[in-house]
Amino acid sequence: MPSLHPTVRTIKTYTVTPRPNPQAPRQFHLSSWDVAMLSSHYIQKGLLFAYPPDLSVEQIIEGLRSSLEEALFHFYPLSGRLRVATCDEGGVTCHVEMGYEGKGAEFVHAVADGIRIADVMAADGQDLPKFLKEFFPLDLAVNFDGCSNPLLSVQVTELIGGIFIGCAFNHVIGDGTSFWHFFNAWAEITQCKAVGKDVMLSRPPVHNRWFIGDYGEPPIKLPYSSPAKFVVRFSPPPLRERMFHFSSESLAKLKAKANRECGKSISLII
Repeated sequence: MPSLHPTVRTIKTYTVTPRPNPQAPRQFHLSSWDVAMLSSHYIQKGLLFAYPPDLSVEQIIEGLRSSLEEALFHFYPLSGRLRVATCDEGGVTCHVEMGYEGKGAEFVHAVADGIRIADVMAADGQDLPKFLKEFFPLDLAVNFDGCSNPLLSVQVTELIGGIFIGCAFNHVIGDGTSFWHFFNAWAEITQCKAVGKDVMLSRPPVHNRWFIGDYGEPPIKLPYSSPAKFVVRFSPPPLRERMFHFSSESLAKLKAKANRECGKSISLII
């Protein structure tokens, strides 16, 4: 997606495909709650890093790109595309297909001219700066757009003093927990490759979908003649968005307080 402002420049866009995975099926059927997310937007999350002292920008970009290839070998549905099929008896079905030549995840190398890490951090308690949306690919895309867009798009943006890694993750493939599982696995792979270690994921993904007994067995048929009948694009009015920073100590105190008040152990997912 082209930049809306001259702030962020795209240097290069890569298509990242994994090596062949003999265990990966050709088709990946969606469950009923997956299908319910077709009109929702992609999950967008990002992380901000200062430059490490011993790596160049070129080494960082190449290291992240090559480790993403390995991550996609394990998280293979992210390299596919959504497909819609028409049933003979009427209605349509949606599934993910893998193995299309030239298809895969998207990896974007970009530069934010004149923007510093401090400019991002200064937004604490303030309205989000307009340039922040340009750090994320596929902004405003809905999950059904995964028929033509990548199901995963990563943008690594160079800043003055660091980088911002923004990810757009199709919500049909997984939820927020699934997203962070993928991101942590990608980080684990990057660390292994940086020191020449064999990649052994501490938490391999599970791709099996659960379907409810005799109801909702795959493929799930939607009672519509075309996607235009069930894909809705929400256009919200102008909204003000703000960023708040929480230290790990503050989050620990909040979790402890919530546990005391409800008498249960809870988890915080950011």
